[in-house]
Amino acid sequence: MSKKRSIITASLLLAAILLSTGLYWHFRGNENQQFENYTRNLFCQEVAGSTISLHYTLKDPSAYGIENTPVTFGSCTADTDVICAAAENALAAVSSFDRSRLSKKNRLTYDVLTDYLTSAREMAPYALYEEPLAPMTGTQAQLPVLLSEYQFYTQADVDTYLELLTKTPEYFHSILEFEQAKSEAGLFMADYSADGIIKECQAFIDMGNDNYLHSSFKDRLDSMELPADKRNAYIETNSEYIRNYIYPAYTELKDGLAALRGTGKNPNGLCHLPEGREYYELTVASETGSSRSIPELQQLTQKQMISDLADMQKILTPVDENVSVSSDLFKTQGASLETSDPAAILSDLEDKLEEHFPKPPKVNTEIKYVQKSMEEYLSPAFYMIPAIDNSTDNVIYINQGHLPDDLSLFTTLAHEGYPGHLYQTTYYAGRKPDPIRNLLNYGGYTEGWATYSEMMSYYYAPITKEQATLMQKNTSVILGLYALADMGIHYEGWTLIEATSFFRSYGITDVDTIEDIYDLIIADPANYLKYYIGYVEFLELKRDAVKQWGKGFSQEKFHKAVLDVGPAPFDVVRERVLGE
Repeated sequence: MSKKRSIITASLLLAAILLSTGLYWHFRGNENQQFENYTRNLFCQEVAGSTISLHYTLKDPSAYGIENTPVTFGSCTADTDVICAAAENALAAVSSFDRSRLSKKNRLTYDVLTDYLTSAREMAPYALYEEPLAPMTGTQAQLPVLLSEYQFYTQADVDTYLELLTKTPEYFHSILEFEQAKSEAGLFMADYSADGIIKECQAFIDMGNDNYLHSSFKDRLDSMELPADKRNAYIETNSEYIRNYIYPAYTELKDGLAALRGTGKNPNGLCHLPEGREYYELTVASETGSSRSIPELQQLTQKQMISDLADMQKILTPVDENVSVSSDLFKTQGASLETSDPAAILSDLEDKLEEHFPKPPKVNTEIKYVQKSMEEYLSPAFYMIPAIDNSTDNVIYINQGHLPDDLSLFTTLAHEGYPGHLYQTTYYAGRKPDPIRNLLNYGGYTEGWATYSEMMSYYYAPITKEQATLMQKNTSVILGLYALADMGIHYEGWTLIEATSFFRSYGITDVDTIEDIYDLIIADPANYLKYYIGYVEFLELKRDAVKQWGKGFSQEKFHKAVLDVGPAPFDVVRERVLGE
């Protein structure tokens, strides 16, 4: 997965940032210049609303005229009227431009921005259905990592960072107020979800002086030329602020959730809530970028799973009935590859791009490891999206607690690195897109591409083609099962018993594993779908490109066409790639 620059969901940000965009009415002149001025102003307003977003998006905000911004995390809000008004105003501003008079590049930005704002407007009435505290992807999990990677380019950055730490209690208090509003509306999380977040907060607090916010701060100071006394003073202040602001904020959040525990009305899927099915449909559309209905997505998933299982069966069924299948086919999982060094694997994967992908830009990549005490609560790996004006410096985190063998490491680095997130991000940065495009999150495109890359990487690994096919198809099928379970739980209303029956029909029988999957899906609706549906949408697009382009098709041509579009809904991607 990739870490987003913002730690607040899109609709919540819209309420705070986009309200003023409806005031920007332009005089007719050069339509392209006016449109670019508008999107630049929108970008600056949006990115300046949070210090984290600003610093992660721009190394040099002054180059965009952004100066003297308040130090803040932003805040959560449940004011649906404000959110709706913000989205309506923004849409009105965009639609005031004559699309036919825009350049091809600006028409693409217009289409993507219109889709994004339309989705935000549709979801605005459901603001209280959103959950900022989801396991692994919630604020409580992301914030420490984002703080630990907050780069110090100047001494002023250090001062801003330390001031930002002091804002943590008020930010967490706004999240807790949001959770209280959810509780009053009967929309608070299930008890087992609250228990998981409470446990995670306590584990973070228990790290004490061993917390990576201490060590990462010192490491970042080492890159600066500071007098010893100044450096020591900064370190002391950082320790004091972690003790006096960060830990108390997590304690308040933990205690607040414990007080709200038991007020949740629904331990099952979204469809059991009032208008929950409608909200889920909008969430799936937003998360995946696919315009297909839920039944259509279920059919698409089942079709891909049947194809994958058939391919596996072909390998496992010998042509000659007198010949048994080699047991070596099953020895890949858990086996050691030629190297387990992440840097060497990443370099090897980059070399594999030749002739299949556009040439990657030259970048620097640092690989870091998740602190052991937090391995349980973070994803297997994640890529830190760099500032758009500093895309040469990249970081990938590896969670060793979730990577049991070398092949898992290899395919995970393909997902996060080449040809996955790192490659798609830095390649797109080289296209110099309109800055606003970098703030419009399309998880189906980004995570779908990374999953597509991960699947492809099995055939790059030093294993036989048969082993690669079995492992890749098996991984695809498992993701398909998660996708079907997500739709079954949130759209059809499966209980844990029904979900258990579903997984058992596919040979997954461990009750604890199934319950863990169920809990994750309940807490983070459609999260698995953006990976799987995004991946399958790319496969469908690729099949159509092969048919349409015929002999003119090549892997590199297809990949370039997709990457040139950048994050967008799949209808827009399809139109740009195939001209439909």
